[in-house]
Parts: sequence; structure tokens; C-alpha cells
Amino acid sequence: MKRFALLCVLWMSAAFALANAIDVYEFDSPEQEARFRALTHELRCPKCQNNSIADSNAELAQDLRQKVHQMLQQGRSDEEILSFMVARYGNFVRYNPPLTASTLILWLAPALVLASGIGVVIVRSRRHKQAEQATLSEGEQQRLQDLLASSDDSEQADNNHNKEPK
Repeated sequence: MKRFALLCVLWMSAAFALANAIDVYEFDSPEQEARFRALTHELRCPKCQNNSIADSNAELAQDLRQKVHQMLQQGRSDEEILSFMVARYGNFVRYNPPLTASTLILWLAPALVLASGIGVVIVRSRRHKQAEQATLSEGEQQRLQDLLASSDDSEQADNNHNKEPK
């Protein structure tokens, strides 16, 4: 029974070691390694969507890193590699997508939100200023007080009239 337990522990530790394996790639030159690092940081993981393929542990990201490495070894340029990835996964795979008709909203949305927010602030401040300017002058306030006072007097007279016995 102890052997079986030991065998299970060894099997589990081997499985964990394989699950967290670190990708090791060999490069012909330091420039090629720098290109690999730059490309893997520029490409977004299609599964994780908020990580680059360099930062993601998803199997798809591992496959993409391997494909980038393979294409670099074949002597492909950065543009060829990026074009291959965009053709397969769309412009979303790039962290900085190019300005096209389909990505126009991605580029303009922050400016539109900022402009509309500024517009709302300006309109509300103007309305507030207009409301402040709409206050009554001293003569108008005195007339209003007189009207309110005469209205109160007439209401009291009506109330007294209703209280008299018939």
C-alpha cells in the first residue's frame, strides 16, 4: 500500500511539473531573441484577451509562441509574422490595431466619450448660471411679498366668513 501511495505522489508531482513547464527557445542571435520578445508582447492572446501571448499560460498562447519562434527560424520578417497572425485571428490579435474602417470605433470611442462628457459639463454649468441670473430684483421681490400678504389676508377673511353661524 505504501508503494502505491508513493507511486501516486510521484505521478502527481510529474503531472504538475509538466503542466507548469517553461518554454525554452534557442535563437541564432540576440537580435532574433529581441524580435521574438517584442512580437510576443505585441500579440494578444485570443483566449485570455487581456494578456499578451508572452504573459499567458493558455495552450493557445504556447502554440502561438511556438509558431512565432518557428517563423523567426525560417527567416520571416516581423511584418510577415504579424500578417499571418492577423489573417488567422483578425486585427484583435494585435494590441495596437491599425486604423481601418473596422477598427475606427476602437480609436475614436475614447475621444467621443471625452468630448460628450465635456459637453455635458458645459451645458449643465450654463443652465446653472442661467438659473442664478433668473433671480428676482428687489422691486419684484417686494411686489411678490405684497401679493402673498394680500393673499393670506383674503384667505383669513374667507376662513372667518365660513366660521360665522348661519
